[in-house]
Amino acid sequence: MPTPTGKSTRAERQAQPLAREVAEQIAADKGVCIRPVSLRRTDIATGATEIVDVPCGSTLESRCPACAKRKRSIRRSQCEEGWHLAEDPTVTPDEPSEVQRAWIERRAVVTAERDRLVHAGEAAFDEVAALDQAIADLDAEITASGLRGSVSRGSSASGSARRVRSTKRRQDAPDLPKRQMAKTTVGRSYEDPATGRVFRPSLFLTLTCDTYGRVKADGTPVDPSTYDYRRAARDALHFSKLIDRFVQNLR
Repeated sequence: MPTPTGKSTRAERQAQPLAREVAEQIAADKGVCIRPVSLRRTDIATGATEIVDVPCGSTLESRCPACAKRKRSIRRSQCEEGWHLAEDPTVTPDEPSEVQRAWIERRAVVTAERDRLVHAGEAAFDEVAALDQAIADLDAEITASGLRGSVSRGSSASGSARRVRSTKRRQDAPDLPKRQMAKTTVGRSYEDPATGRVFRPSLFLTLTCDTYGRVKADGTPVDPSTYDYRRAARDALHFSKLIDRFVQNLR
């Protein structure tokens, strides 16, 4: 009850729910991230900048229930799709249907007619353009019918040039060992010598930067005069870009 002066007591104020906690509870009930990460997005054409909130992606329900639930659903889907298998699954493509065969045959006829007119030199520009448009329409129908890939050799389904990332190593980079690519999706398994349990991680990776100088147990340099502070600060600033580039080369 309010005091005679009209003010509530401290115990009464402590019993009142916090507005922030109520907002977080409503967001969690609606499946919205309660700890979004703010990112700055800049349009390189106009220079306009805006702040965009993206989900935090936490896997701990105590930190963000909505993101943890979403991550749990993704892991469940991965298990259902076979990410837990110990051997590569054998996938046999289905037999093409009559409709799919009909679209492929029709495209072959139109392509043959176009090639005949072009090689004979009898086709006008409008006729070739019309046949090219017909082939593009047939490609769209072929994709919509459930066939994957492209009929034309060396062409992409979207018609655009394939994007190639440069993985050329810098001149000052050391020669690192290379491993042959294995045509398998199942990784190496590791056995715990204590319990005998077998683990098969999807990616096991250890990255270590070169030393900047000897340090003590608390992380402070043994000799501050020889410790490479400049390189340590530069690596800390560009570490995310180094990891991104490493992942690009790894792929």
